[in-house]
Amino acid sequence: MARPPLPVGTWGTIRTEKLGPNRYCARARFRDYDGKTRDVEATGATGPAAVRALKEKLRDRVAPNDDEITRETHLSTLADLWIDEITAEDRLAPQTIDRYQKSLRTMIVPTLGNLRVREATVGRLDRFLREIAKNHPASAKGAKVVLGQMLALAVRHGALTTNPVRDTSRLRRPRRKVTALTGDHLQAVRTAIREWQHPVPGKPGPRHTGDLADIVDLMLATGARIGEILALRWADLDLANSRPTLTISGTIVYVKGKGFFRQEWTKSDAGYRTVVLPRFAISMLLGRTVDAADNHNDAIFPSRRGTWLSPNNVRRQWRHARADSDLEWVTPHTFRKTVATLIDKEADTKSAAAQLGHASEEITTTYYIAKPALAPDVSDILQQLGTDQSTGEPVRP
Repeated sequence: MARPPLPVGTWGTIRTEKLGPNRYCARARFRDYDGKTRDVEATGATGPAAVRALKEKLRDRVAPNDDEITRETHLSTLADLWIDEITAEDRLAPQTIDRYQKSLRTMIVPTLGNLRVREATVGRLDRFLREIAKNHPASAKGAKVVLGQMLALAVRHGALTTNPVRDTSRLRRPRRKVTALTGDHLQAVRTAIREWQHPVPGKPGPRHTGDLADIVDLMLATGARIGEILALRWADLDLANSRPTLTISGTIVYVKGKGFFRQEWTKSDAGYRTVVLPRFAISMLLGRTVDAADNHNDAIFPSRRGTWLSPNNVRRQWRHARADSDLEWVTPHTFRKTVATLIDKEADTKSAAAQLGHASEEITTTYYIAKPALAPDVSDILQQLGTDQSTGEPVRP
């Protein structure tokens, strides 16, 4: 019976031979990842040294091939090849690729770029990710996604047999308490914006428009993201309907080299939605139609030059407006959470998720709905635990 072949990636008996003074050779038969068995050898000053050198060589063995990605490829080179691949596929949004490139440029390549593919061990990658997660948990999560896809490319090219990122520890993102605005908070927000938009006469600086107040009102009326609000066009508005509606069908994004522009789709499929407007938003929009200037984008909130307003500019305006108040914790996303919390309280979580454009109610519950500080009043039910069941009298110590 013929001897069974070696399993792929293993070697047979190691033999040593003295070649001369202080020079030994260790040899073994190795079955490469292409299925072929080849002789592999290494030398050393002593027999044990030659054996150790051979085992290290066998450990890092890669079958001969003409592929541009091997176990000896540096991670910086692998990163470039991966970016080239996902860009050519044209399946990811440009801003997603920009985000991946930023993660590579600022974290991964400076720290791991000089490592070879074979040196990207589970332990090294795990320490790298946990170190980032100490202060920047979201960035660590993004870096893990990038590394996982990069090394998946190395696996597809045969440079690795398994993806080491899979076995790194799970990154836990600290749960933040969801805080929604109360009636008093909303009054303070509107007061801060009004005072900022109407500064003291004679104060230097450009005259502010009424856009910030209207943008905040429309965020509160819809629960939409700031990018979605700024991407709205008059064509998306149906004021002639008996229940006026607004269709959210795009968002403002930034791509390096291209700047801000309207992306013709929302963050997710569930984000494409039509919402019924409350009366205060209808009044505001009707008022804007009177003074609206024509702009080639048909934008409801155009810039002074008729271009799309950038979310960064609106966020900066809000920071200036809240500067002299106690509203430092309030961001545009806080308005979205306020909408979700109110709808959940007055209707249900399903309605809140649909209004915000979430595919999952779990996302809405976990990150957008403020939990009540006071539990429901069940004191009458709990009273049974302090009552003697035989007499019906309260239990006394």
